[in-house]
Amino acid sequence: MPTLYIAGDSTAAQKGGGEKPMAGWGEFLQEHFSPDIAVDNRAINGRSSRSFLAEGRLEDIGKDFRRGDYLLIQFGHNDQKVEDPARYTDPATEYRRNLLTFIEFARSRCGYPVLLTSVSRRRFTAGGEPDPLAVGLYPEAVREVAAQTGTPLLDIFASSQQLYRVLGVDGSRQLFMHLPANGHPNYPQGITDDTHFCKEGAARIADLTAGAISQSAELAALQAYLRWPGL
Repeated sequence: MPTLYIAGDSTAAQKGGGEKPMAGWGEFLQEHFSPDIAVDNRAINGRSSRSFLAEGRLEDIGKDFRRGDYLLIQFGHNDQKVEDPARYTDPATEYRRNLLTFIEFARSRCGYPVLLTSVSRRRFTAGGEPDPLAVGLYPEAVREVAAQTGTPLLDIFASSQQLYRVLGVDGSRQLFMHLPANGHPNYPQGITDDTHFCKEGAARIADLTAGAISQSAELAALQAYLRWPGL
């Protein structure tokens, strides 16, 4: 039975009880697949492509990764943190090199790397459009690396921006961690967070991810495990 590993940051990561109702999209991906493939979510809060590698987390995946397994790769949010040298990567240089490291890791083990652009933050322009630079230049860097290396690409940045566009400035708020004071015991002071998802938002991004897989000609073998092909 193949395994689909997720390497990423807090937008995908499993959340503990003290963080709920915050959720990561990786928590909901297994619902889209049959039991014949396992989703193993290795995304971790606060990590960039640099810190994920520096902490040996890809090596840890390597202890379990087998021929025929898949590796979904999605970073960018924490790679933006110029003020933090342990996490920041230049999208034109180190970020691309790190993506190549993830790709080569999977291929060297006869597995299948899949690149995902960063899911968009909820950020709108003055004209009411989703901000095309909501995660800087990182989504475009992923697209270019995918094209250069022949790696399947799931453009979750584009699809999440389209979702926010459809829902609008107000409607898209329901996908994120917006809670009033005393609205939840984990957040007594309330929270306004346009990066991290609530359960509904995380589930919607998992929907987009499964939908992108279903539309990728390069991922026909993975599509065979989808519960709802052609999603």
